[in-house]
Amino acid sequence: MSVDSELEAAIEELLAARSGTICPSDAARRVSPTDWRDLMEPARAAARRLVAAGQVEITQKGEVVDPDTARGPIRIRRVH
Repeated sequence: MSVDSELEAAIEELLAARSGTICPSDAARRVSPTDWRDLMEPARAAARRLVAAGQVEITQKGEVVDPDTARGPIRIRRVH
């Protein structure tokens, strides 16, 4: 399984286990507990792919944002 696939799966698994949102770092830590910082941008990219597939939303301060223009901290949640 590729790192990209692992990150997408981690996002889906974490969201299934929680009622709220997750941070991309949660998925990165699940895939690589020691080198998770290197996976932060790939985790954000995985979230963007899941947005494009209609599976998740990316939010900032509780509001849905465009994943291609979001800068700074983001959260990921299931589509409502």
